[in-house]
Amino acid sequence: MSAPAPSPLAIVDAEPLPRQEEVLSETALAFVAALHRRFTPRRDELLARRAERRAEIARTSTLDFLPETAAIRADDSWQVAPAPPALEDRRVEITGPTDRKMTINALNSGAKVWLADFEDASAPTWENVVTGQLSLIDAYTRSIDFTDERTGKTYALRPDEELATVVMRPRGWHLDERHLTDADGTPVPGALVDFGLYFFHNAKRLLDLGKGPYFYLPKTESHLEARLWNDVFVFAQDYLGIPQGTVRATVLIETITAAYEMEEILYELRDHASGLNAGRWDYLFSIVKNFRDGGPRFVLPDRNAVTMTAPFMRAYTELLVRTCHKRGAHAIGGMAAFIPSRRDQEVNKVAFEKVKADKDREANDGFDGSWVAHPDLVPIAMESFDRVLGDRPNQKDRLREDVDVKAEDLIAIDSLDARPTYAGLVNAVQVGIRYIEAWLRGLGAVAIFNLMEDAATAEISRSQIWQWINAGVVLDNGERVTAELAREVAAEELADIRAEVGEEAFAAGNWQQAHDLLLKVALDEDYADFLTLPAYEQLKG
Repeated sequence: MSAPAPSPLAIVDAEPLPRQEEVLSETALAFVAALHRRFTPRRDELLARRAERRAEIARTSTLDFLPETAAIRADDSWQVAPAPPALEDRRVEITGPTDRKMTINALNSGAKVWLADFEDASAPTWENVVTGQLSLIDAYTRSIDFTDERTGKTYALRPDEELATVVMRPRGWHLDERHLTDADGTPVPGALVDFGLYFFHNAKRLLDLGKGPYFYLPKTESHLEARLWNDVFVFAQDYLGIPQGTVRATVLIETITAAYEMEEILYELRDHASGLNAGRWDYLFSIVKNFRDGGPRFVLPDRNAVTMTAPFMRAYTELLVRTCHKRGAHAIGGMAAFIPSRRDQEVNKVAFEKVKADKDREANDGFDGSWVAHPDLVPIAMESFDRVLGDRPNQKDRLREDVDVKAEDLIAIDSLDARPTYAGLVNAVQVGIRYIEAWLRGLGAVAIFNLMEDAATAEISRSQIWQWINAGVVLDNGERVTAELAREVAAEELADIRAEVGEEAFAAGNWQQAHDLLLKVALDEDYADFLTLPAYEQLKG
């Protein structure tokens, strides 16, 4: 007698969306259910392991390379799988959410790769989750278009050969999807929802287009989490009957613990790995989160003072390039988050010079590509990498054997000659409130003060407020950072916003709610692991 069919997943607390049946088909949900049954228990175990490791860091205030995996690091014989042709040249990558307008603009941008983001640049409303999948399906079938209701401008795709290659980023392991539950009412991890729906609908279609299902993996904290992803890939490829090794994954090294396991992460994913990425804001957020009770030597200055030239950031990025090239993987640099001003050319001039200097540094350090947040930055970054790469698709042959990073170099926070300032506190409050308000309206990528901000920048903002209060930091104006000072600054910012947007828009927005949530996660004695966890409880839709 055959086994009974497993209970299907239930869609709960969600209004029906146009065309949702195309994404949430019975067969697609059966695949997501199979992923959930097989891998969610391991996900849960790994999240518990994160807490145990954080407790150990709190006890020791240090980190080191893992002794139990020393043999993997010492073995020079292994390499990751060769990059598929569509991922050989990644010299400029653009990032952004998967709404229809962004989908068309990103694919048309001239960048080699588009990071199609279901994570930090997308607030996970059910509408964003489902319609983002539709945008990508429609892009691959060339049935996508968009007309801006406000301007009447229409958007359409360029010819296939001019389009960026898509590398899709699902949510991190820590986030659940409350709208999709199993028979017991347990929500499915957002990572498996995003990955599962995209893979099921597009893997074979992408192979027919001469590409494949490519992914960015966020918030990874250990090689065991990379091993879980690898097992997901193996299972998924078998399930759909496509060749093993079709999937390619680039892992964001955006946690301090992962920085000590770069080689092991590539090893676990070696049949599916295509590179590592150096992310800035989440990496700093992870340092604060893990060493928040480590004393004054772990106190970060203003976030904008911590550039990639800081000694501990140089150690991290140079180790990443060396590690990737030693193992035949791409090293992808950080984000140029500037958003050009249509009104202030002087602002643009200064910002473009900073972007150029940043991309020149990455190209000269050996990176094979880098990120930008806006199409206008693509030519600037392209020029920096063209000058170094020429006609070569990458510089993986540049092994950077001159790099020698010790364990202590990665956490030498006090090597940076900068201190927290009152202006930095104000900026953290401003960005925190303004970003959270937009996120609660369903926007994950938000232009604030000419920078594209996402959840990572909100995380470092609220984390720095928390850290400065708990470390008793004295600012450049002589004031000590206290909960009361943070409340005063937040109240002033809320009043400024009310005056700036007007009473009607203020009342229609989520400003007070955002203000209260920022103060909660910045002032609570118990530090929330992720801002998006309590924020998700307040997110409508």
